[in-house]
Amino acid sequence: MALSQKESGAYYTPPDVAEVLLKWAVRHEADRLLDPSCGDGRFISGHRNSVGIEQDALAAHIAIQAAPSALVHEGDFFAWATNTAERFECAAGNPPFIRYQTFKGDVREAALQMCRRVGAHFSGLASSWAPFLVATASLLKPTGRMAFVVPAEIGHAPYAVPLVEFLVNSFSVVQVIAVKKKLFPNISEDCWLLYADGYGGRTDEIRFSAIESLPRRAALPKQFTRIPVIDWKATWKGRLRPFLLANEARDLYSRIRADDASFRFGDVAQIGIGYVSGANDFFHLRPSQAKSLRIPSKFLHATVRNGRALPSQRLTPAVVKKWHDLDEQVLLLRLPRAGKVPASIERYLDSEAAHAAKEGYKCRTRDPWFSVPDVQIPDFFLSYMSGAEASLVRNEADCTCTNSVHSVRLRDGVSAELIRQTWENSLARLSCEIEGHPLGGGMLKLEPREASNVVLSQGRLGPRETAEVRNAISTMKSWRHYGPA
Repeated sequence: MALSQKESGAYYTPPDVAEVLLKWAVRHEADRLLDPSCGDGRFISGHRNSVGIEQDALAAHIAIQAAPSALVHEGDFFAWATNTAERFECAAGNPPFIRYQTFKGDVREAALQMCRRVGAHFSGLASSWAPFLVATASLLKPTGRMAFVVPAEIGHAPYAVPLVEFLVNSFSVVQVIAVKKKLFPNISEDCWLLYADGYGGRTDEIRFSAIESLPRRAALPKQFTRIPVIDWKATWKGRLRPFLLANEARDLYSRIRADDASFRFGDVAQIGIGYVSGANDFFHLRPSQAKSLRIPSKFLHATVRNGRALPSQRLTPAVVKKWHDLDEQVLLLRLPRAGKVPASIERYLDSEAAHAAKEGYKCRTRDPWFSVPDVQIPDFFLSYMSGAEASLVRNEADCTCTNSVHSVRLRDGVSAELIRQTWENSLARLSCEIEGHPLGGGMLKLEPREASNVVLSQGRLGPRETAEVRNAISTMKSWRHYGPA
């Protein structure tokens, strides 16, 4: 069965992007070029002395027609790469972006094993494009080079750190080019460009360029920030996103972050996802439904189903009453792991809806299936995905929450008022932009580990610093394409 475009990660490169990357990679007509995932042949058709690998039979056939002078191998790249003795002066392309959920089985293990042999150790969450680049680099001749489209995740994803470490330990020059204008207008994923030169060497810096759009001239961007590898890893936790900011704004953020009046959110709170019910429609009842089923109130708990339900600052009993009055599906059926329950609940657990719910993966793998674990009553709710800015909402109604929002529980002795005040500081909004990452569609996503790194400050900013922070927030929003184009 043929894989869908989403499953295979095959989004073909626009011709102008392929042309620029080819000019970066190919220096001489005799250079042997490798494209590890050649698709319809857009890269290999641009250079006569090329080899392309393509797993999709139809795409491989099209590539052969588009690039008759190239050699096209149909099949899995990692299997081919493991067995080939051929080496290349250069490589270019757009590796498939397949997330870890579908990049699995024997193909995944072969890929990761090949990477381990050359010193790159990826986590179980790595998407396929990162091992593709490592395996491709291992097929270069000494002093070889490569130029690739890469997901913007190279700027923030933890699984990309082993890739960058491999690159700086294997090439004399590593340059990441962040491009604000979408290279693929029809998909939400932002893409950047990667250039590496001098295979067999090493470097102690990453060159980082942030540009508005694909350069019309084929030369590499000459303006770049030199990021010492030690700073990239130790100071910025393996993230390149902070370097989208001007040096002055980044330096100001660093100074405030190091100030005695500042602290990390994770220092004062535990931040995690809410519960996973495994069958939302079964476990979440409307008040009218709970009444008709005669479910006692002691087994029901008001819950926040998603971030859209949250008010701006405080979740009060009055808000929850409004949910009840509107008969919204906001009552969690909260049952104990053991002990007798009323006959009305036993009837519900034996209903057709219950039999369907218990077949779901989360339900059938827990014991007992009907007791939802990890139900917490947090001090605050934090939006997981946000538009204008991340919201921190005080839980004054003793609600719980699903995994669509974050549960924030303050550590002993920490004042809720202190957290509320420091969150309203513009520095916190900037820190969310720096520590979080774009999701697509203009959204900002904060994983729990990212939220824990958000900087909060009790200090006061002067007018000039305030203006600089606000400008930096606007810059970061523009890079995630929030607001008018």
